[in-house]
Parts: sequence; C-alpha cells; structure tokens
Amino acid sequence: MKTSAHYHQLLSLLDITRLQDNDTAAAMQQWLDEMATADAVPAAFCVYPQFIELTKNHLKQHGIQAKLATVVNFPQGQQSIDQVVSDIERCLAAGADEIDCVLPYHALLRAEYGVVKNFLYDIKQACGNASLKVIIESGELATSQQIIKATELCLQCGADFVKTSTGKVPVGCTTDAARCILTVIAASGTNAGFKASGGVRTVAQAFELVEMFEQIVGSPATADRMRIGASALLQELKPLL
Repeated sequence: MKTSAHYHQLLSLLDITRLQDNDTAAAMQQWLDEMATADAVPAAFCVYPQFIELTKNHLKQHGIQAKLATVVNFPQGQQSIDQVVSDIERCLAAGADEIDCVLPYHALLRAEYGVVKNFLYDIKQACGNASLKVIIESGELATSQQIIKATELCLQCGADFVKTSTGKVPVGCTTDAARCILTVIAASGTNAGFKASGGVRTVAQAFELVEMFEQIVGSPATADRMRIGASALLQELKPLL
C-alpha cells in the first residue's frame, strides 16, 4: 500500500511537461497558473524554448523552487550540430537549467557511431554545468541492442540522464526499453540518471518505473538520478499528497 511519503517521492521526480505544437503565450500562462503552484512542486517544468522566460518569471514570482528544462534538436533529431549548439546557448542564456536533447538516432540506425559520439561530446560541452538529458527515442530503435548502444554512447559522452522518448512518435516509454537503459546505467559505474517519457500517464505506471529503477540501480529514486516526464500526472497526484 502506498503512503503519503511514496506520493511525495513520486512528485519530486516529475518533469511536468508542455510541448504542444502551435501553442500560445496565453495558453501557456493559463497552464502555468493551473500547474505551477507552490502547493505541489515537481523536479522540473519542461517547455519549448520560446516559453522559457515566461515560465522562469512565473516560477520566480510564485517562489516555486523547480528546475526549468527545455528541448533542442526536437523532435526529429536531425538538425546540424552547429544549430543545436547555438540553440543550447540561447536557451541557457534565457534561463534554462536543463537541456533535453534528441539524439541523432537516424545516424545511430545507420551505425554511424562516430557521428553520434561527436554530436554528444559537442552538446555536452555546450551545456556546461547545466544538466543534459539525451532523448534516444527508444520507440524508433528496432532492437534492444540499438537501445543499449544508444545508452552506452550517451554515458561515454557524459550525459546526465538517458531519456526514452520525445512523446512525438507512436511508441514511447516501454518496460523493455526502460529495463535496457537502466541495466546499462547500473553496469556503467556512473551516476547517470534515467528519464522515462512518452506515454507515462498514470500514477500506477509511474510507480512501476520507480520500482524498476530501484531494483536495477540498487538505490532510492531521487531527482538527481531519476525523472518522469509527464503532463497529466500532477493532477492525479495532488489529491493523494
């Protein structure tokens, strides 16, 4: 049976996410008024780059001590490295604390591992002290071996988190993909984290992922090692806190 402590732990892992195409500042502000409140503070809020300043100002005005994440090379993962580095620099200057960057997974599928590694090294350098979460788009990788390879490359290049999905493809976070990523992380000897994203819509699903993390990694799930990207989850959690 879950206790209040379990629900508060889950809240502390959430990256509350709004990545809607053709969004407006007015709609974003309304969402922030509903979701970004001082009574239930998640790990982070994840928004498109054009809404960084709006979100940052809202969090500051309401004294909400959550991180601010944004996305680059999103969602197709096919922009040039120069463009992605430029975008990262602009996002950090605007106030982002964390960068969620899509891996060039099409190059990975072509076994162009050197291209992928060079990309990862460059974006890690561009992030500086900001946390880098690399989205491997696991649902587009055909085999567990490709998921494992993508995770290994991310860790070799210093990614702070390996993230499953953009949420923009048919297959998001699956149990098998999560297990593959977590197994590689656990064997790596690094302190890299795991972010489950894409299709995590219920508290029950989220708890299954937390339990998997703790079983495989062998340590409690905390925000520096695990995140769950979601949007509707906060509303389900609030009455349980």
